[in-house]
Amino acid sequence: MPDGSRKQKEHKDSQLILRINGKDRDDFVALCKALDTSAAREIRAFIRGFVAAHTAQEPQVSEVEGIIRDSPDPQPQKRKSKRGKKRK
Repeated sequence: MPDGSRKQKEHKDSQLILRINGKDRDDFVALCKALDTSAAREIRAFIRGFVAAHTAQEPQVSEVEGIIRDSPDPQPQKRKSKRGKKRK
C-alpha cells in the first residue's frame, strides 16, 4: 500500500512551440542522443535554471517603489526629434 509520503510528479500540462533552423534542431537532437538524454529534458532543465537565476536577481517590489519614489525627476524628458527642423 502506498503510504502517501512519496512526492508526486508534476504533470506536464503545457507546450512551448518555437521555430528554429532545421540544422540547429538536428544537431541539438543528435547531441542529446549521443549524451544519452532527451532534447525535451535538456530544454526543461535550461528553463528551470534560467528562471531560477533570474528570479534571484529580480529586485523586490518594495525596492522598485523606493527607487521610483526617490527619483529626482519621475517624468521622463521628451526627446528631440532626430529629423531636425521642418522644411517649408
